[in-house]
Amino acid sequence: MEEVIMQHNTYADEIVELIKDHINDKQLPILLSDYHENDIAQAFESLTPEERKQIYPTLGTEYVAEIFSYLEDAHEYLKELQIEKAAKVISSMDSDDAIDILEEMDDSTQEQIVELMDQESSEDIRLILSYDDDEIGSKMTTNFIEISNTLNVRGAMRELISQAGKNDNIMKLYVSDENGEFYGAIELKDLIIAREHTDLSALISTSYPFVTAHEKISDCIERIKDYAEDSLPVLDENNHILGIITAQDIVEVVDEEMGDDYAKFAGLTAEEDLHEKTFESMKKRLPWLIVLLFLGMGVSSVVGIFEGVVAKLSIIICFQSLILDMAGNVGTQSLAVTIRVLMDENLKAGQKVKLVFKEIRVGFCNGLFLGIMALIFIGGYVCIFKHTTVSYAFLISACVGVSLLAAMIVSSLVGTIVPIFFHKIKIDPAVASGPLITTVNDLVAVVTYYGLAWLLLINMLHIA
Repeated sequence: MEEVIMQHNTYADEIVELIKDHINDKQLPILLSDYHENDIAQAFESLTPEERKQIYPTLGTEYVAEIFSYLEDAHEYLKELQIEKAAKVISSMDSDDAIDILEEMDDSTQEQIVELMDQESSEDIRLILSYDDDEIGSKMTTNFIEISNTLNVRGAMRELISQAGKNDNIMKLYVSDENGEFYGAIELKDLIIAREHTDLSALISTSYPFVTAHEKISDCIERIKDYAEDSLPVLDENNHILGIITAQDIVEVVDEEMGDDYAKFAGLTAEEDLHEKTFESMKKRLPWLIVLLFLGMGVSSVVGIFEGVVAKLSIIICFQSLILDMAGNVGTQSLAVTIRVLMDENLKAGQKVKLVFKEIRVGFCNGLFLGIMALIFIGGYVCIFKHTTVSYAFLISACVGVSLLAAMIVSSLVGTIVPIFFHKIKIDPAVASGPLITTVNDLVAVVTYYGLAWLLLINMLHIA
């Protein structure tokens, strides 16, 4: 196993040596044909711009396009080509890969390249770019096979061969009727083993799932994942096939959705990357930080209300962070669970209520267990290290334990109710991010902790 891994890791190094040894050799494309385009793309990163510029003409437009599809920052490498050559490379790519690269360019360069592309590729690119980033149409590719339902098996095979030169997504053939509307889909293997004069109707799955171009990605991503197909057709409002969304597209979409949600959990307005400018990062972080600043001021103001409690029982301030941290942690856990559950668009109101009570039960049980631990260990700590009486120490720890229990129950409730409410009013539940839930729970925990200390320890037990 180790030998296989080591061999795989040296492919890029082998390719770099091969390219440098045959940099002006017309046989270079044949020599590279034994390697995967992804490994060649990795090797490109180790070459100098001058070396890459030397081999682009030798490799040819289509081969360069295949390699560029695997490059992380392909738009940077395109700058090494003349604008006309770059347009030809983009034209040779699948439309979804081309879009990924074009979106990284500035508007003027993007428009210039699209203008120089061939008419068919240019139309495909403009079509996909016409959809909003959150619509499924923006993620589709026009690389698919479409045949008519009026053909027999022999005719369908002939049509497949005719289109396969341009479109290599051939595992699934999409069928349209005489009006050009989506009719169904055929598995390639079923077409291959069928008798040549057989009517296609016996092979077509007429209830094949589809998505529409203007559907929101967040609304249909779970449905797409549930079908687990290699690809699904994307239809327009007239049921004509515009393109398909492939399994690779789905993986990328899910990754983007997770990255977006992760950013929101962290209190960012959008995802950041390693090379982002300081000002751009500030713009993404500041909005939530400003909101949280004012919420934090609210929490501090509430602490100020209990200034008299702190003056009489200064020891309780030692355990404030414990209550606040645990409340925040519990709230964030409930938030994560709730957002995951809310991804199911078919979730009923009764199931949401069941989720709320389940989270309250979990919060109560965890709070009870941790409250008892706090009672024992904090009581011992105060007694031994603060040199107090046993009764005084365990009254303080009891207050901490009860506050911990109460705070964890309320935090579980808040961490569940808030995202459900956001979801109800059609706002992304991930906006109820970790920092927001934590700050709200800080407010709850402060009131609970100092309120109990004032009520139980000062007013009822008079220990201060």
